[in-house]
Amino acid sequence: MTDPAPRRRILTVCLGNYCRSPFAAVVLADRGGEALEARSAGLLDLWVGGTAHPQMIAAAADLGFDLTGHHPARVDREMIDRADLVLAMDRSVLAQLRPVAGPANQAKLRLYLEDGDVPDPMGRSQRAFAESAAIIVAGAAAHLP
Repeated sequence: MTDPAPRRRILTVCLGNYCRSPFAAVVLADRGGEALEARSAGLLDLWVGGTAHPQMIAAAADLGFDLTGHHPARVDREMIDRADLVLAMDRSVLAQLRPVAGPANQAKLRLYLEDGDVPDPMGRSQRAFAESAAIIVAGAAAHLP
């Protein structure tokens, strides 16, 4: 019996690991199946110990994804070292992530969307959460094995 192929490890990162990055990780894990391990983290630790944002949980459920088991975490170098690819949800997050990642990890840092930012729905309407979630789902294919 041969060993299974190694899983591709993707880390998604947003500001607080409360809305966008946890949903992106759930979508990537679902779509990538056994070939992919997806995790998420945030630059800030404001929501560590809590759950995902209730409006993002609802937006995820509307699209057929379960975000209820998510618990926010703060990104650290060990998470970045372990990942094959680190996807920032917007340019600001990418810029703040660079010093955390260190010189050896710069090549693995990318934006989730090749051509722009995933809008942050925080503090906005349920429609903004739904729109952000739809953008995340549409962008996932670019990162699947």
